[in-house]
Amino acid sequence: MGWLDAASGYQVRLGENGRVQCRNGKGKLLSSVPASLKDDPGVVQLRQLAEWLGRHQAECLATVDGWMVRSLPVPSALIAEVWADAAWAGALRDLVVTADDGDGTETGFLRDADPERGLGVVTLDGDTRRLRPEVVRIPHPVLLDDLEELREFGAELDVAQKVQQLFRQTFTRPVDVAGRTSVDDYAGGKFEQLNHALSRCRTLGYPVRGGYAVYSAFEDGRVVEARYWLGSDYPEAETSTGQLRWALEDGTEVPLADVGPVAWSEGMRMAAAIHAGRVIEEAVVAP
Repeated sequence: MGWLDAASGYQVRLGENGRVQCRNGKGKLLSSVPASLKDDPGVVQLRQLAEWLGRHQAECLATVDGWMVRSLPVPSALIAEVWADAAWAGALRDLVVTADDGDGTETGFLRDADPERGLGVVTLDGDTRRLRPEVVRIPHPVLLDDLEELREFGAELDVAQKVQQLFRQTFTRPVDVAGRTSVDDYAGGKFEQLNHALSRCRTLGYPVRGGYAVYSAFEDGRVVEARYWLGSDYPEAETSTGQLRWALEDGTEVPLADVGPVAWSEGMRMAAAIHAGRVIEEAVVAP
């Protein structure tokens, strides 16, 4: 953005990094905003704008991540309309999308969107195509049959996805889960305090209810919750993680064999991320 006049001959603007920049009357860019301008109306407004833009960008990323995790059909017209907003375009650019524009389903990297020209997609063949489908899907990576090929091609294109899709950690449900209702892979993770486990969940963005870290996945027309036991004692008490289970919103347990691929992958991803913060006991080497 352009420079705005401030007190004492200074000028200020919002930089590309989202921070307020300042230059003096001679045009020299300063390393920081002088303390005398702290309460200058222009500086205050720019800082408020920066905070709003930060919240807006986070909301765009969260919304697109929700579309991806649920593999929801998104109207192409909506994508084309919001593309003019840098925050929306940044969240959507380079994501793998699938679309049927009448000539069959096409999969590729979303590079552009325009109300008149449609969506610009780079296909696995390296071709840039303009598609005009009614809706597009942003598939969860566990649902992509050509995931490894897409990852390799994405590296060649130097894609930079702000929403984790292509290189999102995925887990595939084993075939031998008949009769089982829980996973023990991440049980026994020790935390010196329950508070430490709860803090890790907050950092990772997972809510905690009734002693469980929870991830809700919408799949096959229903919400399935992955629930990973953390403990429910005093926050300052030591705790160990327990089993990972899946259940419907009303608490009905879902057998592992009935857990869908997205709910399985996201539940395992949650448990793995929380478990990684456990206390690692150093091995004692004999003298």
